[in-house]
Amino acid sequence: MRSLTVLPLVGILLAPAAGPAHGQELPGWVERLSFKGDLRLRYDAIDEEGEIDRDRARYRARFAVTAAVNERVSLIMELASGAENPVSRNATFDGGFTTKDFGMDLAYVDWAIADDWRFYGGKMKNPLFRPGGSAVVYDSDLNPEGVALAFSRGAFFATAGVFSVEERSSADDTWLTAVQFGGKFDLADDTKLTAGVGYFGYSNTVGNEPFYNGASAGNSVDAEGNYLYEYRNTEAFVTLDTRLGDTPLTLYAHWVNNGEVDVEDTAYGLGARVGIGKTSVGWRYTDLEADAVIGTFTDSDFGGGGVDMDGHTLWATHPVGRGVTLAATLFLNEVDRFQGTAHDYTRLILDVSFGFN
Repeated sequence: MRSLTVLPLVGILLAPAAGPAHGQELPGWVERLSFKGDLRLRYDAIDEEGEIDRDRARYRARFAVTAAVNERVSLIMELASGAENPVSRNATFDGGFTTKDFGMDLAYVDWAIADDWRFYGGKMKNPLFRPGGSAVVYDSDLNPEGVALAFSRGAFFATAGVFSVEERSSADDTWLTAVQFGGKFDLADDTKLTAGVGYFGYSNTVGNEPFYNGASAGNSVDAEGNYLYEYRNTEAFVTLDTRLGDTPLTLYAHWVNNGEVDVEDTAYGLGARVGIGKTSVGWRYTDLEADAVIGTFTDSDFGGGGVDMDGHTLWATHPVGRGVTLAATLFLNEVDRFQGTAHDYTRLILDVSFGFN
């Protein structure tokens, strides 16, 4: 990590003294590097029925380096706060001013192997399309690990990937295999429809421990806390991007079904986003039945994360200057329905984000 972060920064600082000021050009490797990063400060208030109210001050910090190997190949590395949690980069300000952890959030190659084909390998940004930013299946912070191949030609796109979820020394490994394809169609000058279908399946979940900290995240488990079911999902999605006069409007729907169970097998989300000047305002309704999808990887904020819940999300964002954005999100959810202890979960998040690239 030192060679990818500290040394390029040192090179940039030293290059002007040994470069243009003395009639020399910058080293070629400096020109092939680009940097970006962001810091998000958050107030997080949780009111869960039957629990003590929580108020937290949190942050998320990320720093990324992209190195162009050649015209078709790039390497991307990113460090981020909130080490280990697969669906959250948030860290809480607590622990008596102790130092905070950073971890490797991205480490992958992006290779344009042909005009219509891209190969990704490593710990990568999720290559699968998420309609309207839907987190019915995957949180926006989830970065899978494995290989993927993406195709795009004209209106049509397709993605296939194989990802290593859990390597076990005493049992068979769990892999995630995903295939998705769809199309983007211009219906009018200001109207575009994106629609598609997909399949994703996990191997060897039954009898094995849930994927993060042994927490079921709402999925059905046996007396020892191990998964009861396999998860092999089909999905369908549609997004409509249009305008109402000068106002941009996005509508989306996302449906997922687990073919390995007969009850609590479906998840879906509906949402809308509208632009009012520089401000974006959105609403979504999400219903996650207990064994529709793997709970570990869904939205970490909605209902506190996981499945076996439903409800509304209201949000707004507004830029206040270059690289500075304000945001507010309100969750109005009901959780633990299938467990028979359904109760209300309300959460308010206020963010201010600072970023550069």
